Amino acid sequence: MKIIIEKHSDCYCGYSLGFSKGAIVGQGNTYLEALQSTESSIMAFIYYYGKDEYIKRFNKL
Repeated sequence: MKIIIEKHSDCYCGYSLGFSKGAIVGQGNTYLEALQSTESSIMAFIYYYGKDEYIKRFNKL
């Protein structure tokens, strides 16, 4: 899985590539905060919807 972190004027935003039917995003004041937030969002999705649903929606690049 690839996670992209983008620097914006007021924050950093992160998202995972290859996720279809929706988005998993995170944000923070620093690169590290945005990365951790994005990772946390991925883990929350897996917790609530299950690993099988995550795999189904993730297109391998």
